Amino acid sequence: MAETLARYSGEVSERLRAIDQLAASGGLDPAVQIMAASLQAGGVLQAFGTGHSQAFAMEIAGRAGGFIPTHAIRLEDLVLLGKRPVTAIGTAEFERDFTVADELYELYQIEPADAFLIASNSGANGSTVGLALRAKREGHQVIAVTSLLHSQAVVSKHPSGQRLFEVADVVIDNLAPFGDAVIESPDGIATGAVSSITAAYIAQLLTLATGQRLRRAGIVPPIYLSANIPGGDEHNNALEERFGRRVKPYRYLPEA
Repeated sequence: MAETLARYSGEVSERLRAIDQLAASGGLDPAVQIMAASLQAGGVLQAFGTGHSQAFAMEIAGRAGGFIPTHAIRLEDLVLLGKRPVTAIGTAEFERDFTVADELYELYQIEPADAFLIASNSGANGSTVGLALRAKREGHQVIAVTSLLHSQAVVSKHPSGQRLFEVADVVIDNLAPFGDAVIESPDGIATGAVSSITAAYIAQLLTLATGQRLRRAGIVPPIYLSANIPGGDEHNNALEERFGRRVKPYRYLPEA
């Protein structure tokens, strides 16, 4: 068991070091430029991921230490705010369905200055590619976090035949292997997925670097404080009010 854990730790650490090297060489700068420009223009960072790629969106949007002008796009909102049946939640068909992209886009108050950050390990699901294409059609810039090894080995489930890395303005490789898991077993079943870890790390590096860029421009970054420290709620609520339903759509629903 100890050997397996050490192998997994090594696989994760190797990838995180590679991402550090990418950041140090300026490889994240194009994405940081998009994010900073969006925030400076009053935009909101729209984050989307399905399945376990939701972990990336959760790191970008609405968390302590992250930007307040952020919003997580969720398939479940098509049930909570839209007209999709509750039975759709959690099904593979839901995230593969390219028709949900336009429904999602229309569900929220998305404005011209907003930028999109979309994570997908495979980069092939219809909802993911569809949302990226809709965002591009509307004039938004799209940052993709995806596994190039996996995505280049699969066929798109979107009618366009495109994969996420072929649509986005900026592509960041999460360095996950085909199939995501890195520890092979004698029975042929691999375990130890890495994409959620590397994507979350990428999200934090992007947030840090964007905050630094804003500070260099003389702008105090609008950052969430933990709601579990004194004054956290007051700080967060005051800044959230500037963006209203763009960042908190549920809060502004009419009462039944």
